[in-house]
Amino acid sequence: MRTDTNPHGVDPVRMYVSIFGGLMALTALTVGVSFIDFAHHLPSGWLNVYNDAAAMAIALSKALLVVTFFMHVRHATRLTKIVIAGSMTFFLFLFAFTLADYFSRGWLGPPGK
Repeated sequence: MRTDTNPHGVDPVRMYVSIFGGLMALTALTVGVSFIDFAHHLPSGWLNVYNDAAAMAIALSKALLVVTFFMHVRHATRLTKIVIAGSMTFFLFLFAFTLADYFSRGWLGPPGK
């Protein structure tokens, strides 16, 4: 039996408006980060990885807000939360293996030489 103060998953409109404001602020932060040139401080030959990492972190936080509040996962059953966590874990494995392949392509040189 649920003992929280909101047993039916009905949230006030004020919460949705504040989450929307947070998403807009994070979007503005994403735009602001895109104008910062972190590559100027990196050794030559490096990609602008700090901009990409900052943009990915902001995108992840926006996705967590959308999934948690707008998709009502915080009021969902435990099975739904387990399925979402498993899906995210599988996605991270796919992303990691793709990056591992991409970054290791130049290790052996061109074939036949």
